[in-house]
Amino acid sequence: MKRLIARLWRGLRGPVQWRVMWIVQAKFMAGVTGVVRDDAGRVLLLRHRMWPEGRQWGLPTGYALKGEEFSATVVREVREETGLDVRTGRLVRLKSGYRLRIEVAYEATLIGGDLTIDPFEILEARWFSPDALPQGLQESHRPLILGRSTPD
Repeated sequence: MKRLIARLWRGLRGPVQWRVMWIVQAKFMAGVTGVVRDDAGRVLLLRHRMWPEGRQWGLPTGYALKGEEFSATVVREVREETGLDVRTGRLVRLKSGYRLRIEVAYEATLIGGDLTIDPFEILEARWFSPDALPQGLQESHRPLILGRSTPD
């Protein structure tokens, strides 16, 4: 039976194989987060309008556009939400399994711009020392800020 399936699969070729794979595989959105730090080591946190009450503080976060590199998503989202320019650094998280979303996070460094929040999405933006994080911070963001791995 396995030989028959393998033979059929090889006979399908390119586009048909891709369509079959598309149908049977999980589809994910890519949630991308930036751990943005300034020269003093402080981290940029935003109070998000659309997030649940009591858990509105978090890192700049958004979804990747189709075909967009994840590091470019961080740059775009930070710019849209805060007016700030950042340079992405190392990948600090890549995880699947949260419903239909993969989670991607990059370190990022402030390189310029003027802090101007997008009032539709963001209520407030502030710089915090990692040892003085606000109440209402998304718990999944704390390990990213503190440079610790997150439990699975």
